[in-house]
Amino acid sequence: MKAADLAAIRAIITRAKRWDLFFSLLGILSLMVGVLTFTVLFVDMAIQGVPRLDLDFFTSFPSRKAANAGILSAWVGTVLVMLLTALAAVPLGVAAGVYLEEYAPKNWMTDIIEINISNLAGIPSIVYGLLALGLFVYYFGFGQSILSAGLTLALLILPVIIVATREAIRAIPQSIHEGSYACGATTWQTVSDHILPYSSAGILTGVIIGMARAIGETAPIITIGALTFIAFLPPAPFSGEPPAGLFDWIFAPFTVMPIQMFNWTSRPEAAFTINAAAAGFVLVFMTLAMNGLAIYVRYRLRKNIKW
Repeated sequence: MKAADLAAIRAIITRAKRWDLFFSLLGILSLMVGVLTFTVLFVDMAIQGVPRLDLDFFTSFPSRKAANAGILSAWVGTVLVMLLTALAAVPLGVAAGVYLEEYAPKNWMTDIIEINISNLAGIPSIVYGLLALGLFVYYFGFGQSILSAGLTLALLILPVIIVATREAIRAIPQSIHEGSYACGATTWQTVSDHILPYSSAGILTGVIIGMARAIGETAPIITIGALTFIAFLPPAPFSGEPPAGLFDWIFAPFTVMPIQMFNWTSRPEAAFTINAAAAGFVLVFMTLAMNGLAIYVRYRLRKNIKW
């Protein structure tokens, strides 16, 4: 090879390395912009809100006086709504993902379903609120209840869980499928004994992303009629006179943390802004705790899997 050719090759390699360095720095800068912005906002919120956090703040109902206002009804409503959301979205989303990946025939109908699922993941949340208002609140008669809110948020995160489930299944080596079928296993045996255990960590990642989005949603919850001021809790099972039923709480009125924060930030008094900052800090902590639990479960599942 001639010296001129070697020099040209070195020049090409050097130019490519410069572009690699440029895009690496650009990626780091983009990441730091997002991270630093979140850090500054979170620290500012913590500085304002943490001094307001005490036992009374967690055990008191909202009040027209900022010093007496608390988040009892808001955090209880958030926990109950997230519970129903998870119970509705996770089994249905995982089952739909498994069906599309393992059972559904590969034809034009399946292609249409896949395209629609991908498109649903990008639809604004207010559209889900309008759909739920007509379907759950009026058509099925669930009213402005915890059940309507849980099902609305379940619809919102369902496409995310379905897509994550399918991607997790696709990441499993094809040899797992072939080995299972070669041993005489049925499709369900392959799915239950191999596919779901091996893909559970990836599925949990999708669940984490979906639930983290759902816990902070406000627009669809307001659309279906969540209350901005509520001074009571859903009835506990078998409490009161006459005793409440086992599932009466799912039809009770409710509020959630984002709506409580929205209500406080709309008031002119500075003390309510401090309350909103404290509620926001609690909401972030709840999100991180929920995600941390899911990450721990995912870690344990990965640790116990033997390929």
